[in-house]
Amino acid sequence: MDTLEGMRVFIAVARKQSFTGGAKVLGISTKLASKYVAQLEAKLSAQLFNRTTRSVSLTATGASYLERCSAIVDQLDELEDLVQQRQAELAGPIRITAPTGFGSHQLIQALNPFQLANPKVEIDLHLSDQRVAIVEEGFDLAVRFGALEDSTLIARKLMNMRVVTFASPAYLAQHGTPRTPEELSEHNCVISKAATHPYHWKFNNTGKTLTVVVSGSHQANAPRAVAHMVAGGIGISRGPLYSVAPFLKSGQLQLVLEDYEREGFSLYAVYPTSRHLTARIRALIDHLVDYFSQ
Repeated sequence: MDTLEGMRVFIAVARKQSFTGGAKVLGISTKLASKYVAQLEAKLSAQLFNRTTRSVSLTATGASYLERCSAIVDQLDELEDLVQQRQAELAGPIRITAPTGFGSHQLIQALNPFQLANPKVEIDLHLSDQRVAIVEEGFDLAVRFGALEDSTLIARKLMNMRVVTFASPAYLAQHGTPRTPEELSEHNCVISKAATHPYHWKFNNTGKTLTVVVSGSHQANAPRAVAHMVAGGIGISRGPLYSVAPFLKSGQLQLVLEDYEREGFSLYAVYPTSRHLTARIRALIDHLVDYFSQ
C-alpha cells in the first residue's frame, strides 16, 4: 500500500464516517478501503477508528491524525497545482454542493463555459435543499444563499437575489389580491420548509421590518416544488426569484406585495478555511464571480 493512498482513503472514510461512503467518494470497493485503512493502522501501530456493526468514528488518535494528514495531502495537492499552473492547464476533480432548484438550472448554465474551457476539470455536482456539512462530506465548494453561519468557512459573494411573494392569476381572481402583508392571514399560504423560518414571513414596512405569521394546507422542502404547487392555483407563497422566474415569464405566476419586499439575500461560494484552494477551484470561483456579476 502506498502511504499517501492510504491517507487519502483514511480522510475519505473519516469525512463520510463510513467505509462504504468513503469508498464511494474515491471510486473503490468498500473491501479495498477497509484494507487500506487497516494497513495504515498497522504501519502506524495505532487504532484510527472505533468500529461497530453500525458506525465508524474516529479515536482521539485518529482525530489528531486526520488534522495533520489532511494538511499534508493539501500540501501535496498544492504542489500538483503548481505544476498545473506552469503547464497553464487546469485538471482534476471539484466536488460542489448547491441547492436543487438553483443548481439544476442557473448553476449548470454558469458551469458550462468553464467546463468547455477546461475539459480536464471533472465537476462532481451534488444537489440538495438541506445544508450539507462541507468538510465532513468532503466537498471542495458549496454554492449557498444566505448569511454565513459557520466560522470555519470562507464565503465569497456571487450575487444578490430578490425574495418575492407570488400567486397564480387564477387564485388571485378567486380569492382576491392581498394589498398588505397583514392580509395574508386570510389566504392559504404554501409553506417552503427550506426557509429558515418557514411560518414567519418578513416584509419591509416604511423602513421597518414587519413579520407576519402565516399558515396553509400545503408545504414542500424545495423552492421550485413550492412554485409548481402555487402555479396550480392552491395559494400564495414566497421564495427566491430564481425559483419562480420561468413561471413569471410564462404567466403562470405573478408577483404580489412588491412594495413590501425586503432586501433579498446573497449567493455565496463557500469553502473551508482549512482547505487549500487549488488552481482549478480558485479559477472556478473567479469564473462564478464574473459570470453572476453580469
